[in-house]
Amino acid sequence: MHHRLKCEIDSFVSSKRREKIAACQRVLAMRLLGIDFDEARSAGAASRSGLVRRLDRLIERERLRGSRGHWSYDLNRHIALKQLRDALA
Repeated sequence: MHHRLKCEIDSFVSSKRREKIAACQRVLAMRLLGIDFDEARSAGAASRSGLVRRLDRLIERERLRGSRGHWSYDLNRHIALKQLRDALA
């Protein structure tokens, strides 16, 4: 019984973690790109590849900001852009 309850708890926590990541990706996509993340994921390959290229440019600009020590560089934004790109690719 104890083992089964632990498995259910682990499953619930894992599910909530995935939901949180998906929600963050939706917000980031809307905020930075002005797109609906769910629609972008279900879009055709050509449309998605255009978004991936756009994200690549944003990631590169963020990387350059970081390497130059610019005050507006944000590591969290850099990571979020990369995660969003990986989710769409």
